[in-house]
Amino acid sequence: MIKSIAHASFLVADLERSLLFYRDILGIEQNMTRPNFPFDGAWLDLTEGGQQLHLMQLPNPDPKDGRPEHGGKDKHVALVVDNLDALAAKLEAEGITFSRSKSGRAAFFCRDPDGNALEFAEDFSIGKN
Repeated sequence: MIKSIAHASFLVADLERSLLFYRDILGIEQNMTRPNFPFDGAWLDLTEGGQQLHLMQLPNPDPKDGRPEHGGKDKHVALVVDNLDALAAKLEAEGITFSRSKSGRAAFFCRDPDGNALEFAEDFSIGKN
């Protein structure tokens, strides 16, 4: 019945700071067709098939304090990347900390400027039937 995820949304405190992270560091293209909602935000295209990440500049009811240090133990979005090592090098160059997957597979986790957790891997097929 369910075929795919259309989008995931993150609450952000500062849209421009978040765009520097998602658009400029991670290289996710901004989709400029976002309607004029009564709050600031941005749509980012994850795939050619239409999957998106929506950033919404709204108050966040979830505190940043008390979250697990490792993003794999927190709510997160997992993203497939072309080259995990190249992304790791780019994050290191930008001073963004990340932690390797605790499962031993080739993946790592980081947090955006608002504490939202992201997972990155080249292949998520492990464990699928």
